[in-house]
Amino acid sequence: MIGRLNHVAIAVPDLDAAIATYRDTLGGEVSEVVPQPEHGVNTVFVVLPNTKVELLGVLGEGSPIAKFLERNPEGGIHHLCYEVDDIRAARDRLLAAGARVLGSGEPRLGAHGKPVLFLHPKDFLGTLVELEEA
Repeated sequence: MIGRLNHVAIAVPDLDAAIATYRDTLGGEVSEVVPQPEHGVNTVFVVLPNTKVELLGVLGEGSPIAKFLERNPEGGIHHLCYEVDDIRAARDRLLAAGARVLGSGEPRLGAHGKPVLFLHPKDFLGTLVELEEA
């Protein structure tokens, strides 16, 4: 059901410092900062030959990243994102298997403008999983 790894998301306490690390120290191709107010995050993508790294910064008081950073003040891996061909079919298959979909269960537009869903980390080896329709 899952396709390629779309990105690994890292929550960071200082987005500018994280950008500098990936751009200047590692020599990565780093996008501009894109606010995602509907998700409470600022996003930056580091483009790699085989996938992307998404740097997540806090946007607003209700940001889910703020809660993550309270527990992990230095930041860390927040989620893995896998592509699926049909997000609703994937959701239905996962629900039938007993997996929990976070939120309303309805796909929302993600940072790439495509439908996404998040799956409960307790159902996936302690890892928050994002599914994005390819």
